[in-house]
Amino acid sequence: QVQLVESGGDLVQPGGSLRLSCAASGFTLDYYTIGWFRQVPGKEREGVSCISSSDGSTYYADSVKGRFTISRDNAKNTVYLQMSSLKSEDTAVYYCALGTVVVAFEVYEYDYWGQGTQVTVSS
Repeated sequence: QVQLVESGGDLVQPGGSLRLSCAASGFTLDYYTIGWFRQVPGKEREGVSCISSSDGSTYYADSVKGRFTISRDNAKNTVYLQMSSLKSEDTAVYYCALGTVVVAFEVYEYDYWGQGTQVTVSS
């Protein structure tokens, strides 16, 4: 059974850092694309970053480029999202998702989702 579990969300001050984890079970990570999305109440879920199944290439939304880093530890079957220089507009519930499209930033391109972890950036 495919399962994704996010963790690491917290309250952090602007300019601070957090590392989110997405622990996977029921499948082998390196055969799939893993994406990170975020959502705030009243808005659509938006793609933040993804790491490709084909060669581990990484992709970022313009809003987080240079501040967020996605990585994958195949031995732990875990994907991470290192977030730095956090801004108030980064506040959201963050979700990881699994898909088979090599590079994917759209919700419909993913088949399985975690339950989400809350990130709040506030002083």
